[in-house]
Amino acid sequence: MLHLVRSPVANPELALPEIILAVDRLTIAKRLWRGAAEDGTEFGFELSTPLKHGETIFQSATARYVVHQTEEPVVEISLDLAASAAAGIGWAIGNLHLELSAEPTRLIAADEPAIRNLLDRLKVPYQSTAAIFRPGRFSRGALPTQDLGPGHRH
Repeated sequence: MLHLVRSPVANPELALPEIILAVDRLTIAKRLWRGAAEDGTEFGFELSTPLKHGETIFQSATARYVVHQTEEPVVEISLDLAASAAAGIGWAIGNLHLELSAEPTRLIAADEPAIRNLLDRLKVPYQSTAAIFRPGRFSRGALPTQDLGPGHRH
């Protein structure tokens, strides 16, 4: 049986055991897709906005189904740098038209040869790791929210 999901569960029962539906970064960003949880339960998604990692998508009397974005290879740059250095690194990666995620303590970019070459050329220390990569989204505390007016988004 396929369960149709139009939005995450508004008030999930957090005491219920979790059953994971693991998806990659590109899938979780979509509004229309299909997937199967680790127990084989199938879901179809027809969403008004994409899901976020950790949201409950379905709940029964015995369990709740939670979407989990899978980790992927990334390059991590520590923000033990001056703010201007971090801004410059962000600009340089963006200038390559590649994606970046900013967190309070680090910048994360996809582990791609172009990014490694850029960081090596700039002599910026980095490390390869695996993480949930959410480019273009700022983690809580990384960037203050700002209203830029109607129709104006970055």
